[in-house]
Amino acid sequence: QVRLVVSGGGSVQAGGSLRLSCAASGYSTRRNCMGWFRQAPGKERERVASIVNNGRPTYADSVNGRFTMSQDNAENTLYLQMNSLTPEDTAMYFCAARISSSIENYSCSLAKFYNYWGQGTQVTVSS
Repeated sequence: QVRLVVSGGGSVQAGGSLRLSCAASGYSTRRNCMGWFRQAPGKERERVASIVNNGRPTYADSVNGRFTMSQDNAENTLYLQMNSLTPEDTAMYFCAARISSSIENYSCSLAKFYNYWGQGTQVTVSS
């Protein structure tokens, strides 16, 4: 059974930093995608960053240059380092994985193609 366990998050003032972790377990096949998403109240879930097949991460324009996604393959852990946080970054943050042998076309930038989700962790940035 695939599990994604998220830790980190919390409350910080604008300009501060936080690091999220996502420990993955319970799978033996290759991960097609790993991603971080967030959802603010009243808004749709949006991609923050994602990695395709252990390649280089890509970022949403809103976080590019401030957030860094990395992974420790030995520990099967995904990280999201968030710097220069602003109140607009306030949201519930989710870790997600696409683990599938399907031959369908997919995009690691879209939430609908992910089939495993960790529990959310709240990030609150005050001004």
